[in-house]
Amino acid sequence: MPRWKELKRFCEREGWELYKETDHYFYRKTDHEGNVLRTKVSKGSGEIHGRLWQEILKKQLHVTQEYFNSRI
Repeated sequence: MPRWKELKRFCEREGWELYKETDHYFYRKTDHEGNVLRTKVSKGSGEIHGRLWQEILKKQLHVTQEYFNSRI
């Protein structure tokens, strides 16, 4: 499973906008259809576990695991 820092790196490399920073990083990006995608990245150093990671991929990033892996 990826770590939070890898999710942050993915967002930065993919051109996501950091629009808020608290105890988490908040990113957003407009996709090619005009939908605004949003994700929240913990400042923790641990891994993102199973079900949560699958939800982030599917519902927030809208990418496959393979695509994510190729971009980090």
